[in-house]
Amino acid sequence: MKSRAAVCLGIDEPWKVEEVEIDAPRSHEVRVQMAYAGMCHSDEHLRTGDISAPVEVLQIFGVDSLFPAVGGHEGAGTVVEVGPDVESLAVGDHVAASFIPACGRCFWCASGRQHLCDLGMSTLAGPMISDGQWRYHLDGQNLNRMTQLGTFSEMMVANEASLVKIDPGVSMRAAALISCGISTGFGSAVDRAKVKPGETVVVIGCGGVGSGAIQGAKLAGARQIIAVDPLPFKVAKAKAIGATHGAASILEANLMLPELTEGRMADAVILTPGVLTGDLVAPALALASKDGRVVTTAIAPFNQDQVSLNLFNFAMFNQSLLGTVFGSVSPRIQIPNLLRLYQAGLLEVDNLVTQEYSLDQVQNGYDDLHAGTNIRGVVKFDS
Repeated sequence: MKSRAAVCLGIDEPWKVEEVEIDAPRSHEVRVQMAYAGMCHSDEHLRTGDISAPVEVLQIFGVDSLFPAVGGHEGAGTVVEVGPDVESLAVGDHVAASFIPACGRCFWCASGRQHLCDLGMSTLAGPMISDGQWRYHLDGQNLNRMTQLGTFSEMMVANEASLVKIDPGVSMRAAALISCGISTGFGSAVDRAKVKPGETVVVIGCGGVGSGAIQGAKLAGARQIIAVDPLPFKVAKAKAIGATHGAASILEANLMLPELTEGRMADAVILTPGVLTGDLVAPALALASKDGRVVTTAIAPFNQDQVSLNLFNFAMFNQSLLGTVFGSVSPRIQIPNLLRLYQAGLLEVDNLVTQEYSLDQVQNGYDDLHAGTNIRGVVKFDS
């Protein structure tokens, strides 16, 4: 089967649409006709090399490079073909992609933490998790797929563990955006930071993930939510969806917090910048109160191993520094849950989309993201 897909051939190479060859689905795999794909910043982290691992690490997964690769890990579509032994999906089902597969059997899945499924170790590189064979090819060369998915393709073959069945009546576009960024941000506030009614929350970075964190904090009952972003239009959008205050920088938020909190500072700080670097941790902790929680949600470069913080204050203030993946909640729980909130009018998704793009415009969409003109871009496929 042939399919048009946005492919990156190497670090810093542009996204380019190619006609790729995709094999038929095999055991526990399905073929999905894509309707929408979200343009998450994480795909740019792949293209720029932030999430590229050393060769010796990649060789564990049977590859020497992440490239060439089909991009995209947010998306929604319709199942059009089912391989042998598929247990959870049928032709005609509507599905949302999940960048974390969930086998349902490993220790983490069995203990209710599907976002930590052992299958996640192969999410960035390598062949199909079903049988270790390649399904995607370009000019005779095997193609990697972003997080075992590759949603920037008209057709996608994926393991059923990487797909979540959704209500056929729900918006595919909303499902695509909820499938990663909004869910990750929402869970960062509700499930990882465990925001409580009446608390003060700071969200640093007001893109797609930050927008989810702001809405999560609001629905959790936060009294004050300070949105931090250097772009005024993003701060304005953040206020429209639940932020009570805006700041152009961490320093501005730091000067604002004492008056807002009677000197106590923020109960929770959620880091959702475009790129997470170690020098952001100390300023984030400085925004946090005694017993405050700082959640690091954004992606850091793979080799980022230096973090700046005042260890004395960190210990004496009884603070917590927390990591998170997918907002620390199971995709099979979070995606349907947030879609229900969206349908009830309690979660804003549609107005976060700054622009729709065609598959041929994927690079344009990321150019707009870097230019600071997009909160969220989305690829709409021809039906």
